[in-house]
Amino acid sequence: MSAKTYEVRTYGCQMNVHDSERLSGLLEDAGYVRAPEGTPEGDADVVVFNTCAVRENADNKLYGNLGRLAPMKTKRPGMQIAVGGCLAQKDRDTIVTRAPWVDVVFGTHNIGKLPVLLERARVQEEAQVEIAESLEAFPSTLPTRRESAYAAWVSISVGCNNTCTFCIVPALRGKEKDRRPGDILAEVEALVAEGVSEITLLGQNVNAYGSDMGDREAFSKLLRACGQIEGLERVRFTSPHPRDFTDDVIAAMAETPNVMHQLHMPLQSGSDPVLKAMRRSYRQERFLGIIEKVRAAMPDAAISTDIIVGFPGETEEDFEQTMHVVREARFANAFTFQYSKRPGTPAATMEGQIPKEVVQARYERLVALQEEISWDENKKQVGRTLEIMVAEGEGRKDGATHRLSGRAPDNRLVHFTKPDEDVRPGDVVTVEITYAAPHHLLAEGPAKGVRRTRAGDAWEKRNAAPADKGAGVMLGLPGIGVPAPLPAPTGGCSIV
Repeated sequence: MSAKTYEVRTYGCQMNVHDSERLSGLLEDAGYVRAPEGTPEGDADVVVFNTCAVRENADNKLYGNLGRLAPMKTKRPGMQIAVGGCLAQKDRDTIVTRAPWVDVVFGTHNIGKLPVLLERARVQEEAQVEIAESLEAFPSTLPTRRESAYAAWVSISVGCNNTCTFCIVPALRGKEKDRRPGDILAEVEALVAEGVSEITLLGQNVNAYGSDMGDREAFSKLLRACGQIEGLERVRFTSPHPRDFTDDVIAAMAETPNVMHQLHMPLQSGSDPVLKAMRRSYRQERFLGIIEKVRAAMPDAAISTDIIVGFPGETEEDFEQTMHVVREARFANAFTFQYSKRPGTPAATMEGQIPKEVVQARYERLVALQEEISWDENKKQVGRTLEIMVAEGEGRKDGATHRLSGRAPDNRLVHFTKPDEDVRPGDVVTVEITYAAPHHLLAEGPAKGVRRTRAGDAWEKRNAAPADKGAGVMLGLPGIGVPAPLPAPTGGCSIV
Protein backbone atom coordinates (compact mmCIF):
# COMPACT_ATOMS: atom_id res chain seq x y z
CA MET A 1 0.00 0.00 0.00
CA SER A 2 1.47 3.34 -1.04
CA ALA A 3 1.89 6.16 1.47
CA LYS A 4 -0.75 8.86 1.65
CA THR A 5 0.08 12.12 -0.10
CA TYR A 6 -0.33 15.65 1.24
CA GLU A 7 -0.40 19.20 -0.05
CA VAL A 8 -0.02 22.38 2.02
CA ARG A 9 -1.39 25.68 0.72
CA THR A 10 0.00 28.70 2.52
CA TYR A 11 -1.32 32.26 2.58
CA GLY A 12 0.04 35.31 4.37
CA CYS A 13 3.26 36.19 6.10
CA GLN A 14 6.69 34.67 6.66
CA MET A 15 5.49 33.26 9.98
CA ASN A 16 2.87 31.23 8.11
CA VAL A 17 5.49 30.09 5.61
CA HIS A 18 7.70 28.95 8.48
CA ASP A 19 4.72 27.20 10.12
CA SER A 20 4.03 25.39 6.85
CA GLU A 21 7.56 24.03 6.82
CA ARG A 22 6.74 22.60 10.25
CA LEU A 23 3.39 21.20 9.09
CA SER A 24 5.17 19.46 6.21
CA GLY A 25 7.74 18.04 8.62
CA LEU A 26 5.03 16.79 10.97
CA LEU A 27 3.14 15.07 8.16
CA GLU A 28 6.26 13.44 6.78
CA ASP A 29 7.19 12.29 10.29
CA ALA A 30 3.75 10.67 10.41
CA GLY A 31 4.39 8.79 7.16
CA TYR A 32 2.80 11.04 4.54
CA VAL A 33 4.66 12.02 1.36
CA ARG A 34 4.33 15.20 -0.58
CA ALA A 35 2.08 15.17 -3.64
CA PRO A 36 4.25 15.46 -6.77
CA GLU A 37 4.38 18.78 -8.57
CA GLY A 38 1.55 19.07 -11.06
CA THR A 39 -0.79 16.82 -9.11
CA PRO A 40 -4.36 17.78 -10.13
CA GLU A 41 -6.33 19.73 -7.55
CA GLY A 42 -8.04 17.40 -5.12
CA ASP A 43 -5.85 14.38 -5.89
CA ALA A 44 -3.76 14.65 -2.68
CA ASP A 45 -5.01 12.49 0.19
CA VAL A 46 -4.67 15.37 2.66
CA VAL A 47 -4.99 19.06 1.75
CA VAL A 48 -3.97 21.57 4.44
CA PHE A 49 -4.86 25.27 4.24
CA ASN A 50 -2.58 27.46 6.37
CA THR A 51 -4.65 30.64 6.41
CA CYS A 52 -4.23 34.36 6.97
CA ALA A 53 -6.86 36.58 8.61
CA VAL A 54 -5.17 39.85 7.74
CA ARG A 55 -5.42 39.95 3.98
CA GLU A 56 -8.52 41.43 2.42
CA ASN A 57 -11.23 38.90 1.56
CA ALA A 58 -9.20 36.11 3.19
CA ASP A 59 -12.35 34.31 4.31
CA ASN A 60 -14.01 34.50 0.87
CA LYS A 61 -10.87 33.08 -0.72
CA LEU A 62 -10.75 30.22 1.78
CA TYR A 63 -14.40 29.23 1.38
CA GLY A 64 -14.11 29.49 -2.39
CA ASN A 65 -11.17 27.07 -2.34
CA LEU A 66 -12.95 24.75 0.08
CA GLY A 67 -16.05 24.82 -2.12
CA ARG A 68 -14.05 23.62 -5.13
CA LEU A 69 -12.76 20.67 -3.13
CA ALA A 70 -16.20 19.56 -1.84
CA PRO A 71 -17.25 17.54 -4.93
CA MET A 72 -13.76 16.06 -5.21
CA LYS A 73 -13.95 14.89 -1.62
CA THR A 74 -17.33 13.30 -2.29
CA LYS A 75 -15.75 11.22 -5.04
CA ARG A 76 -12.80 10.27 -2.81
CA PRO A 77 -14.17 9.28 0.63
CA GLY A 78 -10.69 8.84 2.17
CA MET A 79 -9.57 12.36 1.33
CA GLN A 80 -9.13 14.76 4.27
CA ILE A 81 -9.13 18.57 4.46
CA ALA A 82 -7.57 20.56 7.30
CA VAL A 83 -7.72 24.30 7.96
CA GLY A 84 -5.19 25.99 10.23
CA GLY A 85 -3.57 29.38 10.76
CA CYS A 86 -4.90 32.77 11.76
CA LEU A 87 -8.32 32.52 10.09
CA ALA A 88 -8.88 29.17 11.80
CA GLN A 89 -7.90 30.73 15.14
CA LYS A 90 -10.38 33.54 14.48
CA ASP A 91 -13.37 31.70 12.99
CA ARG A 92 -13.17 28.34 14.83
CA ASP A 93 -16.52 26.54 14.59
CA THR A 94 -17.68 28.81 11.78
CA ILE A 95 -15.47 26.96 9.33
CA VAL A 96 -17.13 23.59 9.92
CA THR A 97 -20.57 25.23 9.82
CA ARG A 98 -19.92 26.84 6.44
CA ALA A 99 -17.88 23.92 5.08
CA PRO A 100 -19.03 20.74 6.87
CA TRP A 101 -16.79 18.60 4.63
CA VAL A 102 -13.71 19.94 6.46
CA ASP A 103 -12.14 17.27 8.70
CA VAL A 104 -9.81 19.27 10.96
CA VAL A 105 -9.62 22.86 12.20
CA PHE A 106 -6.56 23.83 14.27
CA GLY A 107 -5.14 27.16 15.39
CA THR A 108 -1.87 29.05 15.47
CA HIS A 109 -0.90 27.69 18.88
CA ASN A 110 -1.27 23.96 18.27
CA ILE A 111 0.08 23.17 14.80
CA GLY A 112 1.89 20.19 16.31
CA LYS A 113 -1.45 18.42 16.77
CA LEU A 114 -2.26 18.16 13.05
CA PRO A 115 -1.33 14.46 12.51
CA VAL A 116 -3.21 13.40 15.67
CA LEU A 117 -6.29 15.39 14.69
CA LEU A 118 -6.29 13.91 11.18
CA GLU A 119 -6.15 10.38 12.59
CA ARG A 120 -8.84 11.16 15.16
CA ALA A 121 -11.11 12.57 12.44
CA ARG A 122 -10.57 9.44 10.34
CA VAL A 123 -11.33 7.04 13.19
CA GLN A 124 -14.28 8.96 14.67
CA GLU A 125 -15.60 10.00 11.25
CA GLU A 126 -16.40 13.51 12.43
CA ALA A 127 -14.73 16.91 12.25
CA GLN A 128 -12.10 17.72 14.87
CA VAL A 129 -11.93 21.37 15.95
CA GLU A 130 -9.14 22.12 18.40
CA ILE A 131 -8.04 25.70 19.02
CA ALA A 132 -5.50 26.24 21.78
CA GLU A 133 -5.60 29.58 23.57
CA SER A 134 -1.87 29.65 24.28
CA LEU A 135 1.24 28.27 22.63
CA GLU A 136 1.67 24.54 23.23
CA ALA A 137 5.11 24.14 21.65
CA PHE A 138 7.46 26.67 20.10
CA PRO A 139 7.22 26.04 16.32
CA SER A 140 10.96 25.59 15.93
CA THR A 141 10.93 22.57 18.25
CA LEU A 142 8.71 20.66 15.79
CA PRO A 143 9.89 18.53 12.85
CA THR A 144 10.46 20.48 9.67
CA ARG A 145 10.82 20.12 5.95
CA ARG A 146 12.60 23.27 4.85
CA GLU A 147 12.03 24.67 1.40
CA SER A 148 15.60 25.78 0.80
CA ALA A 149 18.83 23.82 1.17
CA TYR A 150 20.92 26.98 1.48
CA ALA A 151 18.80 29.38 3.51
CA ALA A 152 16.35 29.19 6.38
CA TRP A 153 13.87 31.06 8.54
CA VAL A 154 14.60 30.88 12.27
CA SER A 155 11.80 31.96 14.58
CA ILE A 156 13.00 33.83 17.68
CA SER A 157 9.62 34.88 19.07
CA VAL A 158 5.92 34.49 18.46
CA GLY A 159 3.04 36.81 19.24
CA CYS A 160 2.91 40.58 19.61
CA ASN A 161 2.36 42.97 22.52
CA ASN A 162 1.36 45.93 20.35
CA THR A 163 -2.23 47.13 19.93
CA CYS A 164 -2.23 48.75 16.47
CA THR A 165 -5.83 49.61 15.61
CA PHE A 166 -5.61 48.18 12.06
CA CYS A 167 -4.17 44.80 13.07
CA ILE A 168 -5.86 41.68 14.39
CA VAL A 169 -2.74 39.55 14.74
CA PRO A 170 -2.15 40.01 18.50
CA ALA A 171 -5.62 38.56 19.12
CA LEU A 172 -4.77 35.52 16.96
CA ARG A 173 -1.10 34.91 17.72
CA GLY A 174 -1.24 35.96 21.37
CA LYS A 175 1.17 37.91 23.53
CA GLU A 176 4.84 37.91 22.67
CA LYS A 177 6.75 34.86 23.79
CA ASP A 178 10.51 34.80 23.36
CA ARG A 179 12.58 31.74 22.65
CA ARG A 180 15.69 31.07 24.71
CA PRO A 181 18.86 32.47 23.05
CA GLY A 182 20.69 29.16 23.47
CA ASP A 183 17.93 27.29 21.64
CA ILE A 184 17.99 29.80 18.77
CA LEU A 185 21.76 29.62 18.37
CA ALA A 186 21.70 25.82 18.60
CA GLU A 187 19.22 25.72 15.71
CA VAL A 188 21.30 28.15 13.66
CA GLU A 189 24.46 26.11 14.26
CA ALA A 190 22.66 22.92 13.26
CA LEU A 191 21.40 24.56 10.07
CA VAL A 192 24.88 25.79 9.17
CA ALA A 193 26.23 22.28 9.75
CA GLU A 194 23.68 21.09 7.15
CA GLY A 195 24.95 23.63 4.61
CA VAL A 196 22.69 26.64 5.22
CA SER A 197 24.61 29.89 4.71
CA GLU A 198 21.86 32.47 5.20
CA ILE A 199 19.27 32.79 7.94
CA THR A 200 16.44 35.23 8.51
CA LEU A 201 15.45 35.77 12.14
CA LEU A 202 11.67 35.94 12.41
CA GLY A 203 9.36 37.58 14.89
CA GLN A 204 6.07 39.42 14.77
CA ASN A 205 8.02 42.28 16.34
CA VAL A 206 11.51 40.90 16.01
CA ASN A 207 13.51 43.61 17.75
CA ALA A 208 11.29 43.51 20.85
CA TYR A 209 13.01 40.19 21.49
CA GLY A 210 14.01 39.97 25.15
CA SER A 211 10.98 41.84 26.51
CA ASP A 212 9.66 38.85 28.43
CA MET A 213 13.20 37.98 29.60
CA GLY A 214 13.83 41.43 30.99
CA ASP A 215 16.81 42.13 28.70
CA ARG A 216 16.39 45.17 26.47
CA GLU A 217 19.61 44.40 24.59
CA ALA A 218 18.82 40.72 23.95
CA PHE A 219 18.26 41.24 20.22
CA SER A 220 21.54 43.04 19.58
CA LYS A 221 23.34 40.36 21.62
CA LEU A 222 21.68 37.71 19.46
CA LEU A 223 22.84 39.42 16.26
CA ARG A 224 26.39 39.59 17.57
CA ALA A 225 26.26 35.93 18.63
CA CYS A 226 25.21 34.98 15.09
CA GLY A 227 28.37 36.74 13.93
CA GLN A 228 30.45 34.18 15.82
CA ILE A 229 29.02 31.18 13.95
CA GLU A 230 31.57 29.97 11.43
CA GLY A 231 30.11 29.30 8.00
CA LEU A 232 27.10 31.59 8.45
CA GLU A 233 27.51 34.16 5.68
CA ARG A 234 24.34 36.25 5.83
CA VAL A 235 22.00 37.18 8.66
CA ARG A 236 18.77 39.12 8.10
CA PHE A 237 15.77 39.81 10.30
CA THR A 238 12.17 40.85 9.87
CA SER A 239 10.33 42.82 10.93
CA PRO A 240 11.35 45.37 13.51
CA HIS A 241 9.16 48.05 15.08
CA PRO A 242 10.42 51.66 15.28
CA ARG A 243 9.43 51.80 18.96
CA ASP A 244 11.99 49.13 19.85
CA PHE A 245 14.71 50.04 17.37
CA THR A 246 17.57 51.04 19.66
CA ASP A 247 21.11 52.26 19.14
CA ASP A 248 22.63 48.96 20.27
CA VAL A 249 20.86 47.17 17.38
CA ILE A 250 22.27 49.69 14.89
CA ALA A 251 25.74 49.16 16.34
CA ALA A 252 25.38 45.37 16.16
CA MET A 253 24.30 45.59 12.50
CA ALA A 254 27.21 47.86 11.62
CA GLU A 255 29.85 45.92 13.56
CA THR A 256 28.86 42.30 12.82
CA PRO A 257 30.22 41.37 9.37
CA ASN A 258 27.61 38.74 8.49
CA VAL A 259 24.61 40.89 9.48
CA MET A 260 23.42 42.42 6.23
CA HIS A 261 23.03 46.16 5.81
CA GLN A 262 19.37 45.76 4.96
CA LEU A 263 16.45 46.95 7.05
CA HIS A 264 12.73 46.58 6.56
CA MET A 265 11.01 48.91 9.02
CA PRO A 266 7.27 49.69 8.74
CA LEU A 267 6.35 53.38 8.62
CA GLN A 268 2.58 52.94 8.02
CA SER A 269 2.03 56.73 7.97
CA GLY A 270 4.14 59.87 8.09
CA SER A 271 1.43 61.86 9.87
CA ASP A 272 1.63 62.17 13.66
CA PRO A 273 -2.19 62.37 14.10
CA VAL A 274 -2.68 59.27 11.94
CA LEU A 275 0.09 57.40 13.77
CA LYS A 276 -1.69 58.25 17.02
CA ALA A 277 -4.99 56.96 15.63
CA MET A 278 -3.20 53.81 14.49
CA ARG A 279 -1.85 53.46 18.03
CA ARG A 280 1.69 53.39 16.72
CA SER A 281 4.02 54.44 19.54
CA TYR A 282 6.42 56.61 17.49
CA ARG A 283 6.08 59.81 15.50
CA GLN A 284 7.58 61.14 12.27
CA GLU A 285 10.60 62.71 13.97
CA ARG A 286 11.46 59.47 15.76
CA PHE A 287 11.19 57.43 12.56
CA LEU A 288 13.36 59.78 10.49
CA GLY A 289 15.82 59.92 13.38
CA ILE A 290 16.27 56.14 13.20
CA ILE A 291 16.81 56.33 9.44
CA GLU A 292 19.45 59.01 9.94
CA LYS A 293 21.30 56.94 12.56
CA VAL A 294 21.20 53.80 10.40
CA ARG A 295 22.59 55.68 7.40
CA ALA A 296 25.31 57.31 9.53
CA ALA A 297 26.45 53.89 10.74
CA MET A 298 25.88 52.08 7.40
CA PRO A 299 25.85 54.47 4.43
CA ASP A 300 25.18 51.56 2.06
CA ALA A 301 22.10 50.32 3.94
CA ALA A 302 19.04 49.52 1.84
CA ILE A 303 15.91 50.43 3.79
CA SER A 304 12.40 49.36 2.87
CA THR A 305 9.06 49.96 4.53
CA ASP A 306 5.27 49.44 4.63
CA ILE A 307 2.80 52.28 4.15
CA ILE A 308 -0.99 52.36 4.51
CA VAL A 309 -2.84 54.97 2.43
CA GLY A 310 -6.33 56.18 3.37
CA PHE A 311 -6.49 55.21 7.03
CA PRO A 312 -9.74 56.51 8.60
CA GLY A 313 -9.51 60.24 9.19
CA GLU A 314 -6.48 60.77 6.95
CA THR A 315 -6.60 64.28 5.48
CA GLU A 316 -4.74 65.60 2.46
CA GLU A 317 -2.30 67.25 4.87
CA ASP A 318 -1.76 63.92 6.64
CA PHE A 319 -1.06 62.25 3.31
CA GLU A 320 1.42 64.98 2.34
CA GLN A 321 3.30 64.21 5.56
CA THR A 322 3.65 60.60 4.41
CA MET A 323 4.95 61.83 1.04
CA HIS A 324 7.42 64.05 2.94
CA VAL A 325 8.81 61.09 4.90
CA VAL A 326 9.16 59.05 1.70
CA ARG A 327 11.15 61.88 0.10
CA GLU A 328 13.35 62.25 3.18
CA ALA A 329 13.91 58.55 3.87
CA ARG A 330 14.55 57.55 0.26
CA PHE A 331 13.48 53.95 0.71
CA ALA A 332 14.95 51.34 -1.60
CA ASN A 333 11.39 50.09 -1.96
CA ALA A 334 8.07 50.34 -0.17
CA PHE A 335 5.11 48.03 0.12
CA THR A 336 2.14 50.37 -0.20
CA PHE A 337 -1.44 49.43 0.63
CA GLN A 338 -4.84 51.00 0.39
CA TYR A 339 -6.52 50.78 3.78
CA SER A 340 -9.33 48.27 3.91
CA LYS A 341 -11.44 47.29 6.89
CA ARG A 342 -10.38 44.21 8.82
CA PRO A 343 -13.26 42.78 10.87
CA GLY A 344 -12.45 42.70 14.55
CA THR A 345 -10.08 45.67 14.50
CA PRO A 346 -10.83 49.06 16.14
CA ALA A 347 -10.09 50.89 12.88
CA ALA A 348 -12.93 49.08 11.11
CA THR A 349 -15.52 51.04 13.09
CA MET A 350 -13.72 54.41 13.21
CA GLU A 351 -15.37 57.50 11.85
CA GLY A 352 -13.90 59.23 8.83
CA GLN A 353 -13.62 56.24 6.47
CA ILE A 354 -12.08 57.64 3.27
CA PRO A 355 -13.92 57.29 -0.07
CA LYS A 356 -12.39 54.68 -2.36
CA GLU A 357 -11.67 57.13 -5.15
CA VAL A 358 -9.72 59.43 -2.80
CA VAL A 359 -7.67 56.52 -1.46
CA GLN A 360 -6.95 55.31 -4.99
CA ALA A 361 -5.74 58.73 -6.13
CA ARG A 362 -3.44 59.12 -3.12
CA TYR A 363 -2.14 55.59 -3.58
CA GLU A 364 -1.22 56.25 -7.21
CA ARG A 365 0.65 59.42 -6.24
CA LEU A 366 2.59 57.59 -3.55
CA VAL A 367 3.48 54.68 -5.83
CA ALA A 368 4.69 57.06 -8.54
CA LEU A 369 6.93 58.89 -6.06
CA GLN A 370 8.38 55.70 -4.63
CA GLU A 371 9.01 54.25 -8.11
CA GLU A 372 11.02 57.34 -8.97
CA ILE A 373 13.04 57.11 -5.75
CA SER A 374 13.61 53.34 -6.10
CA TRP A 375 14.95 53.83 -9.60
CA ASP A 376 17.22 56.68 -8.52
CA GLU A 377 18.56 54.63 -5.61
CA ASN A 378 19.15 51.62 -7.86
CA LYS A 379 21.04 53.76 -10.37
CA LYS A 380 23.58 54.47 -7.62
CA GLN A 381 24.45 50.77 -7.73
CA VAL A 382 25.65 50.90 -11.36
CA GLY A 383 29.41 50.35 -11.50
CA ARG A 384 29.55 48.62 -8.12
CA THR A 385 31.02 45.15 -7.78
CA LEU A 386 28.77 42.95 -5.65
CA GLU A 387 28.71 39.41 -4.33
CA ILE A 388 25.44 37.79 -5.40
CA MET A 389 24.12 34.67 -3.69
CA VAL A 390 22.54 32.62 -6.44
CA ALA A 391 18.85 32.00 -5.81
CA GLU A 392 16.42 29.42 -7.04
CA GLY A 393 13.35 30.59 -8.93
CA GLU A 394 13.95 34.35 -8.62
CA GLY A 395 14.26 35.16 -12.32
CA ARG A 396 11.20 34.20 -14.35
CA LYS A 397 12.95 35.01 -17.64
CA ASP A 398 16.34 33.50 -16.78
CA GLY A 399 15.92 30.57 -19.17
CA ALA A 400 15.19 32.80 -22.13
CA THR A 401 17.86 35.39 -21.31
CA HIS A 402 20.62 32.92 -20.32
CA ARG A 403 20.92 34.65 -16.99
CA LEU A 404 20.88 33.64 -13.35
CA SER A 405 19.39 35.64 -10.50
CA GLY A 406 20.20 36.23 -6.89
CA ARG A 407 20.35 38.72 -4.07
CA ALA A 408 23.01 41.27 -3.24
CA PRO A 409 23.99 41.63 0.41
CA ASP A 410 21.47 44.47 0.76
CA ASN A 411 18.75 42.15 -0.68
CA ARG A 412 18.45 43.89 -4.04
CA LEU A 413 17.48 41.49 -6.83
CA VAL A 414 20.22 41.09 -9.44
CA HIS A 415 19.98 39.31 -12.81
CA PHE A 416 23.42 38.43 -14.19
CA THR A 417 24.96 36.69 -17.19
CA LYS A 418 25.30 32.98 -16.61
CA PRO A 419 28.98 32.10 -16.03
CA ASP A 420 30.67 29.47 -18.18
CA GLU A 421 31.27 27.24 -15.19
CA ASP A 422 28.57 25.38 -13.30
CA VAL A 423 26.81 27.53 -10.69
CA ARG A 424 24.29 26.26 -8.14
CA PRO A 425 21.79 28.00 -5.88
CA GLY A 426 23.67 28.94 -2.72
CA ASP A 427 26.93 29.62 -4.58
CA VAL A 428 28.27 33.18 -4.71
CA VAL A 429 29.05 35.03 -7.95
CA THR A 430 30.91 38.35 -8.08
CA VAL A 431 29.56 40.73 -10.73
CA GLU A 432 29.66 44.36 -11.79
CA ILE A 433 26.30 46.12 -12.02
CA THR A 434 25.75 47.63 -15.48
CA TYR A 435 22.08 48.67 -15.50
CA ALA A 436 19.39 49.61 -13.00
CA ALA A 437 15.61 49.32 -13.21
CA PRO A 438 13.21 50.36 -10.42
CA HIS A 439 12.91 46.82 -9.04
CA HIS A 440 16.06 45.00 -10.13
CA LEU A 441 19.67 45.38 -11.24
CA LEU A 442 21.47 43.84 -14.23
CA ALA A 443 25.06 42.64 -14.55
CA GLU A 444 25.49 42.10 -18.27
CA GLY A 445 29.25 41.48 -18.39
CA PRO A 446 31.10 38.27 -17.55
CA ALA A 447 31.27 37.24 -13.91
CA LYS A 448 34.35 38.46 -12.07
CA GLY A 449 34.43 35.35 -9.91
CA VAL A 450 32.51 32.28 -8.82
CA ARG A 451 32.76 30.81 -5.32
CA ARG A 452 31.36 27.35 -4.85
CA THR A 453 30.00 27.02 -1.34
CA ARG A 454 28.87 24.44 1.17
CA ALA A 455 25.40 25.87 0.63
CA GLY A 456 25.67 25.02 -3.06
CA ASP A 457 26.87 21.54 -2.10
CA ALA A 458 23.79 21.17 0.12
CA TRP A 459 21.50 22.22 -2.73
CA GLU A 460 23.20 19.77 -5.09
CA LYS A 461 22.93 16.95 -2.57
CA ARG A 462 19.24 17.61 -2.00
CA ASN A 463 18.46 17.70 -5.69
CA ALA A 464 20.48 14.56 -6.38
CA ALA A 465 18.27 12.63 -3.94
CA PRO A 466 15.50 10.39 -5.32
CA ALA A 467 12.64 12.51 -6.63
CA ASP A 468 9.91 10.32 -5.12
CA LYS A 469 9.29 12.76 -2.28
CA GLY A 470 7.37 15.10 -4.53
CA ALA A 471 7.76 18.77 -5.14
CA GLY A 472 7.69 21.68 -2.78
CA VAL A 473 4.80 22.86 -0.66
CA MET A 474 2.26 24.64 -2.82
CA LEU A 475 2.57 28.10 -1.37
CA GLY A 476 0.78 31.37 -1.77
CA LEU A 477 2.55 34.57 -0.69
CA PRO A 478 5.37 35.02 0.01
CA GLY A 479 7.80 33.05 -2.10
CA ILE A 480 10.18 30.56 -0.61
CA GLY A 481 13.92 30.47 -0.84
CA VAL A 482 16.51 32.90 0.34
CA PRO A 483 17.86 35.28 -0.62
CA ALA A 484 14.12 35.93 -0.77
CA PRO A 485 12.37 39.10 -1.77
CA LEU A 486 10.53 40.71 1.08
CA PRO A 487 6.97 39.45 0.92
CA ALA A 488 4.25 41.95 0.32
CA PRO A 489 3.06 42.76 3.83
CA THR A 490 -0.58 43.33 4.53
CA GLY A 491 -0.98 46.73 6.07
CA GLY A 492 -0.30 45.46 9.55
CA CYS A 493 3.05 44.72 11.08
CA SER A 494 5.10 43.74 8.06
CA ILE A 495 5.36 40.20 9.29
CA VAL A 496 1.62 39.72 9.22
